[in-house]
Amino acid sequence: MVFKRLLGAFGVGGPSVDTVLSVSRVSPGGFLTGEVRIKGGEFEAEIEHISLGLVARIEMEHGEGEHSGLGEFFRAEVSGPFTLGIGEERAIPFRVPVPWETPLTEVEGQPLNGMAMGVRTELAIAKAVDKGDLDLFSVAALPSQEAVLVAFSRLGFHFRSADLEAGHLYGVQQQLPFYQEIEFYPPPQYAGRVNEVELTFVATPGGLDVILEADKRGGHGSSHDALGRFQVTHEQALQIDWATEITTWLNELTAHHRGGHDGGHRGYHDHHDGPGMGAAVAAGAVGGFVAAEVIDEIGDFFEGDEEE
Repeated sequence: MVFKRLLGAFGVGGPSVDTVLSVSRVSPGGFLTGEVRIKGGEFEAEIEHISLGLVARIEMEHGEGEHSGLGEFFRAEVSGPFTLGIGEERAIPFRVPVPWETPLTEVEGQPLNGMAMGVRTELAIAKAVDKGDLDLFSVAALPSQEAVLVAFSRLGFHFRSADLEAGHLYGVQQQLPFYQEIEFYPPPQYAGRVNEVELTFVATPGGLDVILEADKRGGHGSSHDALGRFQVTHEQALQIDWATEITTWLNELTAHHRGGHDGGHRGYHDHHDGPGMGAAVAAGAVGGFVAAEVIDEIGDFFEGDEEE
């Protein structure tokens, strides 16, 4: 058996470890399964714990620029203390829950450029901690999310990029310290009126928040953002004609643009520094998309591991 990594924190002759995933693809709310294979080195080792952390690349705003870093957003201990003998081999099975808000890394089997997701193994011996390499895995959309994504494709939207923004969306019950933005170029009929549309999912066991942000082209080359929110159960999401809902929402936005005034319900003005959509859905209606101007941005920074 070949183990891929000698744990550097424990010096030459220390234990080695390999994390093997049973599956390389999961969905939000599912389970990541596999086993941690550990082999003793040249000395007996008192293992304090073995933990697995789910790690993603997150965009964080700092001062005038944006910084990309690796942040751990979920951790599970898969083994408590035990003694690892010289040359001893152990395989420790695990079944780690994947948070419902875990961002997607692929759509219809195609990877989302800009996304990176992995599991990191942490092993502690005598208060020395070694964080192993990342083992990458994919996160596929739930059927409820897939229904929305398929509608975007059928309407002629083209995927641009995806990233994770540190912070919280206003008015949305959110557990993780970041949210995903999936960016699309709109179809030709919106050329000159909408630059791009960003899609965000916030899933729970019972349902799904679907949040859209349109970068609207204004007069004299200016642009501003408009938002919509739809809150449904997973079952309802499969019954909705998302293509019609998205088209209606965008047509309302562009109609307001052509009329020279802003429509829909306005959010409130309250300035906070922060990343991403921030003041999203300040006036979004539950059960249907309602145009809403982004007045400002709020959000908390996520303190993750900086990219090495």
